[in-house]
Amino acid sequence: MASETAYYLANVTNVKSIDDLMANSRLYNYALSAYGLDPATESKDLIRSVLASGVRDPDSVANKQTNKAYAGLATAFNFEQYGENATTTNPAQQPTVDMYMRQTLEEDAGKTNEGVRLALYFQRKAPDITSWYDVLADTALASVVRTALGLPDSFATADIDKQAQLFEQKLDITDFTDPDKLGKFLTRFTSMYEINHPTSTAVTSVSVLFAQPTSVGISTDLMMAMQQLKF
Repeated sequence: MASETAYYLANVTNVKSIDDLMANSRLYNYALSAYGLDPATESKDLIRSVLASGVRDPDSVANKQTNKAYAGLATAFNFEQYGENATTTNPAQQPTVDMYMRQTLEEDAGKTNEGVRLALYFQRKAPDITSWYDVLADTALASVVRTALGLPDSFATADIDKQAQLFEQKLDITDFTDPDKLGKFLTRFTSMYEINHPTSTAVTSVSVLFAQPTSVGISTDLMMAMQQLKF
């Protein structure tokens, strides 16, 4: 991860066009991976259209995709608006690196500890949650909420409106936009997850991290430290 990040930071500003980005497989793969897109399966024609259309037009290719990752990619590599200067803007710099590190951390954690992956995934998605139906539409998000509330997995088969109603009674959805309250919620989740999975020793360590005061997201230094945890 460190070598790919170093290469990205050293070379991304040399990219002056969509063609330049797509011609450099290391930068292209890094960029797509940062925004949760698999470079091995994504259509290059679609990615080219996404980047060319930008995000200023509500009806652009990027904005019309159900998966918001495309709009995220087009925002970071905004060739439509900034042309050859797109990769010198802030979103293409450290924010993209932070996204890549988080994605990589989630994937690595998921291979060894599902609780860690779920907690990190929820924290990344939390700012975009506007209703309990957003949560229920995502099996991972719903699993985190059920676990935090001590609900059995079988609750997922209940009527969706009743699930949303119970979540609303138990939690304030606006708390997910407050870093401190979100941190407390995730500490609650990791504690409950550990109770249900007592052999997951790494969850205890991560719950301590989530218990600390947080800013928006996880800093690069913290993500690097978390990656060193032995699962």
